Amino acid sequence: MTETAPFPKLERGLVAILRGLKPSEAVAIGQAIFGAGVEAIEVPLNSPDPYASIASIVGALPPTALVGAGTVLSAADVDGLHQAGGRLLVSPNIDAEVMGRAMHYGMVTMPGVFTPTEAFQAIRLGASALKFFPASVLGAAGISAMRAVLPASVLVGAVGGVSDKDFAGYKAAGVSVFGLGSSLFKPGMSVDEVAARAKAAVQAWDAAFGAA
Repeated sequence: MTETAPFPKLERGLVAILRGLKPSEAVAIGQAIFGAGVEAIEVPLNSPDPYASIASIVGALPPTALVGAGTVLSAADVDGLHQAGGRLLVSPNIDAEVMGRAMHYGMVTMPGVFTPTEAFQAIRLGASALKFFPASVLGAAGISAMRAVLPASVLVGAVGGVSDKDFAGYKAAGVSVFGLGSSLFKPGMSVDEVAARAKAAVQAWDAAFGAA
């Protein structure tokens, strides 16, 4: 393939970030999150044996699930993600080599940006969506100011210090995708606790954006 895939139409613009997830719990946690209504899941590559977790989640969920990796920093990381069956690539930065390799595999890409320069570079490199990170530092006002100069068709996400309590404020800034990390999952949490947090996030999304 010669281009990155467009960001798929999800029922809700929510991405679960499972940093620290262990392969032994990957299927149960992944199924609980997907069952609550969150269709996109990323396992950051600084988690224990992340490719094993990604492969397990991919195998356990329907093909409609968007599963992949976060903290993707090199072309070799992209190769590993592809071999694990992941389709979603999320990074904290914008890197031409990473984006080029992702394009080769036709992945959905969400690189991290913080400035207009980085945002436009990501767009030129074919990003499926922009990940404003860390969003809590920029705030909704900062993202809104940059959103005003970006192409209207560009999908904008907020990640980093964002919880389900922030949806309404960021929605007004033009954000339609949210990456939820520690507000949704922390190592050591039970499956029931993660499921409850995922359901709360879904309810908050539906309240802010309208039920799916």
